[in-house]
Amino acid sequence: MEFPNLGQHCSKDTCKRLDFLPVKCDACSCIFCSDHMSYNSHQCQSAYKKNIQVPMCPLCNKPVPTPRGEEPDFTVGKHIDNDCQFTEGKKVFTNRCSAAKCRGKEAVPLVCNECRQNYCFKHRHPLDHSCTGSVKAVQRKITDVKNIFGTNGIIKKTFTVTAIQGNMSEDEALARALAESERSTNGNINNSQPRCSVS
Repeated sequence: MEFPNLGQHCSKDTCKRLDFLPVKCDACSCIFCSDHMSYNSHQCQSAYKKNIQVPMCPLCNKPVPTPRGEEPDFTVGKHIDNDCQFTEGKKVFTNRCSAAKCRGKEAVPLVCNECRQNYCFKHRHPLDHSCTGSVKAVQRKITDVKNIFGTNGIIKKTFTVTAIQGNMSEDEALARALAESERSTNGNINNSQPRCSVS
């Protein structure tokens, strides 16, 4: 005996199984089988209506009450715009740019690796702020070499990896060594080739 009106098909697009004991989702009001009845299993877009949690403000770390039926992101955004105590009286952009005639400020420090000065996003690259740090870095390396070798050529310090390769990483030092090796071998090959003499 058949029961054509008994049961319903699952609303999930990849399932569509006929279930004789279907479950109606209390958030989105769709019908699901026993495998897809939880919010996570059918990726319920209306789960926030039933998910009663109080979100925390990322700035002032206080709970933001969210009315039922509203998305927490909207409520937290409204709180940050209007009621957040963090933005009142505290300066966020305190890192001033060191470039000449630039009044830019950033929330995070952007320190140049060469000259060790703070810059804004516009002047953060060494070419953008006419960095003189590379000259200072060369002068530091010369001073380091003078400290290793005395004025009379006697070694004062033992060699360490940082004394030999400076601030370069191992990959950069290896690439430089390979390039120097290749350059020296190419020079030797060109010099050692016999010249043809026509008699």
